[in-house]
Amino acid sequence: MRIGILGSGLMGGKLGTLFARAGHEVVFSYARSRKKLEKLARDAGGIARAGTPAEAARDADALLLAVHWSRVDDVVKQAGDLSNKVIVSCSLPMNDDDTELVVGHRSSGAEKLARKLRKARIVSAFNTVPSEVLFGVFEARGKTKPSLVFCGDDAGAKEVAARLIRDVGFDPVDAGPLQTARYTEPFALLVARLAYEGEDGPELAYRFEHLSAT
Repeated sequence: MRIGILGSGLMGGKLGTLFARAGHEVVFSYARSRKKLEKLARDAGGIARAGTPAEAARDADALLLAVHWSRVDDVVKQAGDLSNKVIVSCSLPMNDDDTELVVGHRSSGAEKLARKLRKARIVSAFNTVPSEVLFGVFEARGKTKPSLVFCGDDAGAKEVAARLIRDVGFDPVDAGPLQTARYTEPFALLVARLAYEGEDGPELAYRFEHLSAT
């Protein structure tokens, strides 16, 4: 697949790198420095290059939205027409100092994004694990896989997201419609607290198991 990365921070940089190493064609975009994008593309290997948000979006089969909530409007504007595009968003609706959610209870960041981009196909994924665990999960593919929840309203877009989740090394867990992001986004903060305030470091993932009755 051709995947455009909208955001070059920890999540965008690492996931874009892993998508490239899994065999996808990747365009990194949206950074303060073109050199940073070029380095990401060079280090990722495979078929990866630097570009503008518009170039990342133009021929993409899927887009990863991985910017701070305060930058969503800007990157979307730069990306241009996103009609019918599959957008996998890992952007949480956090305030400027990342201390709390600014959307919740009766809506979610993912739902707000979907209302903003009514013709796009939004899936919420990859925001419930810290970036520090991504390379380790990728390198351990084939062993017991951590779970990763995702949600969305478009069946085809969810299939694309599930494939990308598997390619990184996780077991995709379909949590239902996009409205479920009202629960997954606060869950992401729980995982972050355990990862960054716990004693064992941020390399933390989770796994759901169905236990048979005995």
